[in-house]
Amino acid sequence: MKAHQSAVGATDVWLTPRWILDRLGKFDLDPAAPAVRPWPTAEHHYTEADNGLIQRWFGRVWLNPPFNRYQRVRWMERMAWHGNGIMLVPAACETGAFRRYVFGVADGVLMLSRRPHFCDEQGIEAKANSGCTICLVAYGDQNGRALRDSGLGVYLKEAA
Repeated sequence: MKAHQSAVGATDVWLTPRWILDRLGKFDLDPAAPAVRPWPTAEHHYTEADNGLIQRWFGRVWLNPPFNRYQRVRWMERMAWHGNGIMLVPAACETGAFRRYVFGVADGVLMLSRRPHFCDEQGIEAKANSGCTICLVAYGDQNGRALRDSGLGVYLKEAA
């Protein structure tokens, strides 16, 4: 039987590894950025103290939302509504949130070729991988092209 890792942990602060970000180009905004980060994910950052869900989103957005399954759906909805950026989420294709905010809405989905080891606030990779398949979801043609050209995994042209 396959072993599973808990999706609910002591923290929701897990940073996207540089090897993913470096392949996607520059972003204008990260609305769910950790307060302490070893590298920028975008030109502008909103932290938990800013509550990025209620702030104005602008430009090309990078979104690695809190992985707490009770919070993630609100971030997915906001990203789909914004319509310009790339979102990193578990590839939970069976969920209502995925059906509502990815299928038929997104311009493309990339299934990462491996489960990433997310990083702590010092930039150190976790010993264990994410514990689930991770995908990148593109909103907007430019972001679909960025995923397609990234070499990070298998790109699915349409998310319909």
